[in-house]
Amino acid sequence: MARDELLGGLAERARRLRRERGITLAALARRSGLSARFLSQVEAGRGNPSVRSLVALASGLDTTPAFLLGGAARAAGPPRVIALLGLRGAGKSTIGRRLARRLRLPFVELDRRVEEAAGLTLAELFSLHDEEYYRRLEHDVLEALLAEGRAMVLATGGGLVASPETFRLLRDRTLTVWLRARPEDHWNRVVQQGDRRPMADHPEAMRELTRLLVAREPLYSQAAHTIDTSGRDAEQVAEFLVERLAPRLGRDDAGPEPRSTRSSGSSRQAKRRPPAAD
Repeated sequence: MARDELLGGLAERARRLRRERGITLAALARRSGLSARFLSQVEAGRGNPSVRSLVALASGLDTTPAFLLGGAARAAGPPRVIALLGLRGAGKSTIGRRLARRLRLPFVELDRRVEEAAGLTLAELFSLHDEEYYRRLEHDVLEALLAEGRAMVLATGGGLVASPETFRLLRDRTLTVWLRARPEDHWNRVVQQGDRRPMADHPEAMRELTRLLVAREPLYSQAAHTIDTSGRDAEQVAEFLVERLAPRLGRDDAGPEPRSTRSSGSSRQAKRRPPAAD
């Protein structure tokens, strides 16, 4: 790899990680022991850090030198995994399946992989173990899944973002997309699926859902892309995501799913205003 390409990749990865972690240049300078001026040069692709400086930079960003360099080397290549984030009812499974068909990629639900690894349903897992056990298993399953090196569309669990190490792994190794929706949309979608558990014995369930969404919004917003799904159907969001993400995957062959599997209203949907995105 050419020197300029390596330094450019390092700059992009260091800059992105710093912003994702919400660290200012001044704060990173204090954490790493490097000058803010030198860090600015690194992020501009003009710095040429020594091994010692690279170690200090990686420590300040809570990562490793190998990842910074390896990530920089991979930066020129397209991400291979699209990871969908959001609370239950965000549409991760419904939109994810449609997106996967259009991109001709497999669709994987992380929670189903966790169940397979545990030999238990999620309900059984939580009744026998605590959440900490589940989060450890979730991290191990995600790490093993990404190690397979396969392209895919991945639907993650709603609480994954609350596990810093697991969320960092996801952001570093996938193209993350937050499917943002209003609390009432989350609620209605779950109920429309025939699941009335949110209301059972929980008179404050809607208020709790709103509180949880507000609390996790700063975490979800760290995703590389944010798509507002409120008032949009799954077909329209999936089509918009294909247009937005296919170039990042290096897939110029991505297109509509086979005609026999498309709904009759898809042509009308294509004329609607596309979802808002950040």
